[in-house]
Amino acid sequence: MLERGLEDGLVRFDREAVAAGLNNRSERHDESAGCAKMRILTHNRIMKRLLIVGCGDVALRTIPLLCMKYKVFALVRDPAKSAGLRALGVQPLVGDLDDRASLARIAGLADAVLHLAPPPNSGIQDTRTHNLLSALSQGLGRGRGLPKRLVYISTSGVYGDCAGEWVSETRPLKSTSPRSRRRVDAELQIRDWARRNHVNTSILRVPGIYAADRLPLSRIQNGTPGIVDSEDSYTNHIHADDLARISIAALRHGRPCRVYHASDDSQLKMGEYFDLVADAHHLPRVPRVSRAEAQNVLPETLLSFMNESRRLTNRRMKRELKVTLRYPTVADMLATTDHP
Repeated sequence: MLERGLEDGLVRFDREAVAAGLNNRSERHDESAGCAKMRILTHNRIMKRLLIVGCGDVALRTIPLLCMKYKVFALVRDPAKSAGLRALGVQPLVGDLDDRASLARIAGLADAVLHLAPPPNSGIQDTRTHNLLSALSQGLGRGRGLPKRLVYISTSGVYGDCAGEWVSETRPLKSTSPRSRRRVDAELQIRDWARRNHVNTSILRVPGIYAADRLPLSRIQNGTPGIVDSEDSYTNHIHADDLARISIAALRHGRPCRVYHASDDSQLKMGEYFDLVADAHHLPRVPRVSRAEAQNVLPETLLSFMNESRRLTNRRMKRELKVTLRYPTVADMLATTDHP
């Protein structure tokens, strides 16, 4: 459910903005600028190489931490983003996952890959992941080898509707929307490729990503209705900074071909989430309608999220990846921010 803003107020996963663990953009810039200094301090030892694929907000939030251990490369489709990445201490590589020929430079390049790129917007297959894996595999033919680790950011939408039940990582997949089917296809491709090539691969299934600057404020201000509590769906959340840290933890501690839920401890229905945000920002709560009424007044894109209900367990993530969440619940984050 990442592609359409997921369960967090419809903010797209690949439109996000910069630097892990920090609360404002100036602080983020200062921390990111330290990457170059860190590389100078570590010039006397060989740093592993890491390739970021899909350089949006969550990826950018990982950079200050990744630069402490890796020489970081980032695949970008738009050359105009190169200067900004260089300023963060990252080496940009221009390439397009929809154009396999443009990916030749990444063959044999990296010891580790962080794959955050979304699938294409149509079809039932993730051709972008197919092209990425094919390009990485070319390293074998050139004597440069494959990455040792790969972490893929997937979506909890692969489970489909679970009627509000608790869901563990072993639950069978039951995707219903074309976008979640493309995510399932990507997962299957990656796991098959990893097993055949002995690459340690972790898959993070991610719910609604939120942060102080990516809350559903417009929806609340517009008064878009929610569903009455008795018929409402459970939703799941993760702060963007915590997701960045979980991604790095998976690079370090993830077990081979292992799935992890990158989700916080919140147990909220969707309407409760909107109410929490509205109250924190001193806005009127959105009206509630029955699920039957919602089918007539809400857009299909929004209904597709409201029609799925599940609660993700996160014990495996905490235990195996050794993660302590900075924001265990949405309420914890809202309590740390200033509101008008």
